[in-house]
Amino acid sequence: MIDDQYIWLVWASLFLVPWILLYLLYPLHRRAMIWASLFTMPFGLTEPLFVPEYWSPPSLFNLATRTGFDIESLIFCFAIGGIGAVLYNAVSGASFQQVDERYRKSPLHRHHVWAIAAPFIAFPLLYFFPWNPIYPAFVAMVIGTVATLLCRPDLKSKSWWGGLLFTLFYWVYVEGLEIMAPGYVEIVWNLQALSGIIIINTPLEELLFAFTFGTYWAGVYEHFTWRRSTI
Repeated sequence: MIDDQYIWLVWASLFLVPWILLYLLYPLHRRAMIWASLFTMPFGLTEPLFVPEYWSPPSLFNLATRTGFDIESLIFCFAIGGIGAVLYNAVSGASFQQVDERYRKSPLHRHHVWAIAAPFIAFPLLYFFPWNPIYPAFVAMVIGTVATLLCRPDLKSKSWWGGLLFTLFYWVYVEGLEIMAPGYVEIVWNLQALSGIIIINTPLEELLFAFTFGTYWAGVYEHFTWRRSTI
């Protein structure tokens, strides 16, 4: 039995296993994985916005309880960033290709910078509404996805499939957490402040996070670096 203080660390670290496998098996995707992981990892520093309103996991050195910050969130964000960016490509066999200059100068892209900035502007504005902070995170990622697709309609298929694939992947991990530590979800998640809907052992909000994250992050590398996935 794993001590409660280390469950979050072990679970976050387990996301590094598929990350490492993808990195080893798909060398053409390594640059995208590293880029996406380094881009995503700092979002782990937003953990104080969600502790204890959304959840309150025991963490290494009790950092989450004492400060809101924790080491596990950085590991978690690093891993899911790289996975979310290339999961569709790994499953479909698609590769990243640079878009041509003519496409970059298309009228669709005259608001390219604003489309990229949209979710990062939306979240702090939505955060101050009287709702659990996980919900503005969902909405901000939906806004980011919509802005991406308006700017880059060629990413539509990848975004939707990326969201579905990441949701299935993440759901397996949350169910695995409950197998690893029965009752952990009920103890750690602030279910009274959420919808209360549980899918097998997974709070609905975790699946909403996975889908909205997956749809946005599936195209984030292409959107920022002017690439597209081609089969």
